[in-house]
Amino acid sequence: MSKSPIDKALTPEKFENLKTKTPPTNTAGLGGLIAATSHAIKYIKPSNILKISTNMNQKGGFDCPGCAWPDPDDERSSLGEYCENGLKAMAEEMQNKLIKRDFFASNSVDELAKLSDFEIGKSGRLTEPMYLAKGASHYESISWNDAFKKVGKHLNALDHPDEAAFYTSGRTTNEAAFLYQLFVREFGTSNLPDCSNMCHEASGNALSETLGIGKGSVTLDDLYKAELVMVIGQNPATNHPRMLSALEKTKKNGGKIIAVNPLPEAGLMKFTDPQNPIKMLTGGTTLSDVFVPITINGDVAFFKAILLKLLEKEERLGGVFDKTFINEYTEGYEAFISDLKTYNFETCLEASGVSKSIFDDAFDLILNNNKIIICWAMGLTQHENAVDNIRELVNLLLLKGSIGKEGAGTCPVRGHSNVQGDRTVGVWEAAPQAFLDKIEAKYGFKPSVKHGYSVIETIKAMYEGKVKVFFGLGGNFISAVPDTGYSAQALANCNLTVHVSTKLNRSHLVTGKEALIFPCLGRAEKDYQKTGVQTQSVENSMGVVSSTKGVLEPCSDNLLSEVAVVCGIANATLKGRSKVNWLVYKDDYNLVREDIAEVVDGFNDYNTRLKNPSGFYLPNGARVRKFKTKTGKAIFTANKLPDWELKDDELIMMTIRSHDQFNTTIYGLDDRYRGVFNERRIIFMNREDMKLRNLKEHQVVHLKSEFNGVVRKADNFKVVGYDIPKSCCATYFPETNVLVPLDSFAHTAKTPASKSVKITITNL
Repeated sequence: MSKSPIDKALTPEKFENLKTKTPPTNTAGLGGLIAATSHAIKYIKPSNILKISTNMNQKGGFDCPGCAWPDPDDERSSLGEYCENGLKAMAEEMQNKLIKRDFFASNSVDELAKLSDFEIGKSGRLTEPMYLAKGASHYESISWNDAFKKVGKHLNALDHPDEAAFYTSGRTTNEAAFLYQLFVREFGTSNLPDCSNMCHEASGNALSETLGIGKGSVTLDDLYKAELVMVIGQNPATNHPRMLSALEKTKKNGGKIIAVNPLPEAGLMKFTDPQNPIKMLTGGTTLSDVFVPITINGDVAFFKAILLKLLEKEERLGGVFDKTFINEYTEGYEAFISDLKTYNFETCLEASGVSKSIFDDAFDLILNNNKIIICWAMGLTQHENAVDNIRELVNLLLLKGSIGKEGAGTCPVRGHSNVQGDRTVGVWEAAPQAFLDKIEAKYGFKPSVKHGYSVIETIKAMYEGKVKVFFGLGGNFISAVPDTGYSAQALANCNLTVHVSTKLNRSHLVTGKEALIFPCLGRAEKDYQKTGVQTQSVENSMGVVSSTKGVLEPCSDNLLSEVAVVCGIANATLKGRSKVNWLVYKDDYNLVREDIAEVVDGFNDYNTRLKNPSGFYLPNGARVRKFKTKTGKAIFTANKLPDWELKDDELIMMTIRSHDQFNTTIYGLDDRYRGVFNERRIIFMNREDMKLRNLKEHQVVHLKSEFNGVVRKADNFKVVGYDIPKSCCATYFPETNVLVPLDSFAHTAKTPASKSVKITITNL
């Protein structure tokens, strides 16, 4: 009997041999070198290792497909401009093991679903298009031409274009993303859910409202010149390891660092540069001057406490707020102050979970410095009140005049390598009218002005039968989204699911009635087209657009670039009715960039400027105090404390990555910076909470969440005692995505609230 979609989507409940140690207080160094090189040696062809390591993130080379941390504008390390997890990403994507048609002939979809996510990912690179027929148990080979026709047939059979949804992951280049959204809009829908919906949508909404641009305002050079950097809800050592080098320069130049996070992440404490022999011998650089162990979702409360104390100092002594900046560049100050005064300092401090002594240490640094940068990631954005989190930290920066000047500003640290660029070039279910007007003027068709489905809305629409075709350009959709059981059934309800991927992942096993897998080139592989090897481009976290060009020979002659895939489906679907000559773009990506330059603001002379080895900066109003808000000024906002309480038996759970993981890609089973080895089905708990529940180390428990009357369960997790605030706990995703309610999300942003899930624990 065939496994259900839900069974295929859930990670197997089998345990490995869990071992735990005291977490280290230092990162990178020799351990990072050993981990990175061992992955490279194990999974990459020896002849390719040198080419990868000497070209990744180098000028004229290829961009790492991992995180979006920026490369230095000037000199880059000749020893390697990448981190441990960057090389792990390449070992995963450029692995020497290949998947061919005989692999699928020998392994049914049900059999593959029994594998762990680690085992699925290490099955190998995809090498040819595969098709799963209705009722079939095994994928079979299919030609590209027939595959494109099949997609076109399904799309053209829909009653309305809105019955299809087109997802994008953050690894997609600017060129592929622009053509993708262009095809979708000419097809007739705005259903362009993408990974921004899952991570930094709340940042974009809050920053657009308050500062007029949904991106950060700082450059890498600003970090070196900051007097104070606050790193909030972020684990740089795992998710953006090269950020540690930048923070080390902050400290070298006299800056201070405050780390605000429920867990005492090793990367926030100390960093040993693996390229510096002296640092390796002397033990590295202490990073955080103050560590603030905040309770999960206590951020607004913590900031309000800071703001109240600053206000008290300002009213008593003066000179605390930058009144010149406030008067000239902002609005809403009086209303903000009036609202702030309705809150009580002690109440806010208690809600934050921070002790008075630690609060005082952090407050003194904020009070006595004016060049402040605040960095954050999903620890702030994946809550129901996520937009308020971001708006409150903007309030602090506005009071201190720390926007639009050297060494100060906002720094949302994006996760995937081009997630910001995809949005910039038009992958957006709610694109502004000005952009749609430019599309119409350039191509002669009128795009739909109706907003399309975000990720959460797409899942609901598939579940309800309103979306019948799902197309995913990159990513591992089923392992990234919340409410795994519901989402799996949603995908299964589709007539067709299509995934463009470099390697096998769990989303290929949770299918519609029919399914297609399109294998594409990896970032490091040469993209041969009629006009030669193609150059593409990406945008990093700080708004720099740079080139990326592969250096390795493709692992298979039957791979296509993402650009070629998009052009193929567009040509097969739209046929003679299209106003766009799709196949021309496939031959020469310069033509794509010429179009982007006409349609997207800031990309003028795109092809010429892209030849600059360091790339070029896109315009950023907040960086120069030109705030493109409705009033032309930066806006103070009033934000409420989150309104939630825990019952006596409840904990608040956040989902996190392990160190051997990037997004849904599992590189290995260790999390050495948290002292966990050879296991992923664990729950980190405060030891006092363990005692209250009579739980022992490594005891097996079941987890349950209940939201709006719906109960969700995740069985078989081992307890690990950890330094985490009381009533808080942490688990890895995707293992506990099943517990995250689909209808719990950031207000106005619809980012899943994966960092604040109420759960109860049942002993075995």
